[in-house]
Amino acid sequence: MGKRSLAGIAGIVAVATLLSKVFGLLRETAIAAAFGTGPVTDAYSVSYVIPGFLLILLGGINGPFHSAIVSAVSKRKKEEIAPIVETVTTVVGIVLVIATIALVIFAGPVIDLLGRGFQSTSLGLESRAIAITQLRIMAPITVFACFIGIGFGTLNAADQYWLPSISPLLSSTSVIAGLGVLWLVLGSNISDPSYAMVGGMVLAGGALVGAILQWLVQVPALWSSGLGRLKLRFNLSDPGVRDVLKVLGPATFSSGTMQINVYTDLFFAAFVPGTLAALNFSNLLVQTPLGIVSNIILVPFFPIFSRLTDPEQWPELKQRIRQSLMLVALTMLPISALIITLAQPIVTVVYKRGAFDEEAVRLVTTILIAYGVGMFVYLARDVMVRVFYALGDGQTPFKISVVNIAVNAVLDYFFFNLMGPAGLVVATIGVNVVSLVAMTVFLSRKLGGLPIADWAGTIFTLTAASALSGTFCWLTRYGLASWIGTEGFFINLIQLCVAGAVGLVTFALLTVVLRIPEAGLLAQRIRQRLGR
Repeated sequence: MGKRSLAGIAGIVAVATLLSKVFGLLRETAIAAAFGTGPVTDAYSVSYVIPGFLLILLGGINGPFHSAIVSAVSKRKKEEIAPIVETVTTVVGIVLVIATIALVIFAGPVIDLLGRGFQSTSLGLESRAIAITQLRIMAPITVFACFIGIGFGTLNAADQYWLPSISPLLSSTSVIAGLGVLWLVLGSNISDPSYAMVGGMVLAGGALVGAILQWLVQVPALWSSGLGRLKLRFNLSDPGVRDVLKVLGPATFSSGTMQINVYTDLFFAAFVPGTLAALNFSNLLVQTPLGIVSNIILVPFFPIFSRLTDPEQWPELKQRIRQSLMLVALTMLPISALIITLAQPIVTVVYKRGAFDEEAVRLVTTILIAYGVGMFVYLARDVMVRVFYALGDGQTPFKISVVNIAVNAVLDYFFFNLMGPAGLVVATIGVNVVSLVAMTVFLSRKLGGLPIADWAGTIFTLTAASALSGTFCWLTRYGLASWIGTEGFFINLIQLCVAGAVGLVTFALLTVVLRIPEAGLLAQRIRQRLGR
């Protein structure tokens, strides 16, 4: 199979992911307008934890299933791929069907475990009842997450990137459509507490339909390209199957430990009504740029990492790792500075309408600022994880994740009591810092040394440049606020656009002065795209 260039892959993924993320924002805006930060959104935040976790991490690009498939089949001939895909799909699918049945039967205890704080208030008890119903509706997402993740990995390994990157749009569209129908039926009564259960069921149903559509849309591409069909196969002796399971097992368990960390966060958040919804809304705002940059960098780079695993190729592998980390720094650090500075107008422009009031803006803004601080560390950690997976080592990330369970619990307790809801995000940042440092040290030992000091120096320089760009952005916003005020959608939109542009231009000029090699590469790619 012919391979596209890195720039070509990045361009395809960037456009497709941008469209998907835009629709994701529209989905969350519609949910916020309909239900605010009330019982329906709190319930949805808890009930979606398990199916959503599986859909994003197992069914999503860069998740364990995707990573395992890419690392195994990208090294094999096309005719060898179908038996591997069919066997893995059969084995894992059977396990997840059993898990789906268990979720339906034990929905009540699962919600009580995830949202123990629900039982402490009357609003929490209402959220609990809604969440149990939602979880039973969304339980089948567990199975479809498996199919989606395996299909995405297979398509990427076969040099197909558009469909996996654009298909999450279908999930958002189905939720928006469901809310649209609900609004046509109920009108302004959509946020009435007496219709909370109906609203919760519509959200859950939309999420399930979206997952089904994400799977169905990839089936024709897989079948037509001969990359696997819906066929029961138990060829466990296939070396390719063993390679997939070698990475898949530890990667899935590693992601499972992340779920324990999520549970720890939920344990604290459920005690404060509205916090769960606020965490979800603010997280979506940072996941939009994170998702776009992650897919642009990790999707094209991961197959490259997988092809550079021979010790003789390690010098080039190290260069590729540096390149990916610097591209993460060049994009995430300035975006973090802008999000921290412009959090309030961002939340106002995106969410403030309908049931989403001023108090909701204040809560989500505080949490968004905390999320903004940790964006680079989050994505840099993901780069290192993918390098380990490419090397066939899923054990090291797993062991680090296990240690981080205790780290997360301690940090959650400390920072939640110190800072409130935003402290849960700060605790997560601390966990990601520990993971990044540990994986960098272990990877350096594995590859015979990494120029860590050189990389750290460049990242520190870019951090300083981002801080300076954030300062110019803040000064611009402050000046605009003194001139035109701070109230209203268009006033906040003007602040957001003008101050954001000043911050980005400042950072771009600083990177030119600093002569960062990857900055020139990034600028060249952007000019090529704009020139087409």
